[in-house]
Amino acid sequence: MSGFCKFEVGQTVTHNNFVKEFHCGNMGGMRRSHTTNSLVIISDNTKQLYKDKWVGDILHYTGMGKNGDQDINFTQNRTLGLSVMNGIEVHLFEVLVSTKYIYRGIVTLADKPYQDIQPGEDGIPRKVWIFPLKLQERQN
Repeated sequence: MSGFCKFEVGQTVTHNNFVKEFHCGNMGGMRRSHTTNSLVIISDNTKQLYKDKWVGDILHYTGMGKNGDQDINFTQNRTLGLSVMNGIEVHLFEVLVSTKYIYRGIVTLADKPYQDIQPGEDGIPRKVWIFPLKLQERQN
């Protein structure tokens, strides 16, 4: 588990809490922190743009890019896609109620990213990248 993150799995925190804890930016669903060598990803179920979904214990998480086809090599899509090799810890937060961020823990890629079709913010269908993610086993 993480050497720096003090949140407990299942703990609900505010936006400001996790920005401060991870030393990451305050906007977007994927936020890289060079200070903590981590990537924070947010699966926000209160917004309709990205169609993240759990299938069993795998979260199928939609990549970055609001309109047009997404690029697997675009900023944090690349970071997440290479996370098994680049040593970056990926931390998942889930939003079920606006402004309440539930810390789910560290996730790893469960399989290769794949493409799907979803509407963009502009309503036009586009290719998106889906990252199958699995929660890392907790170590006692």
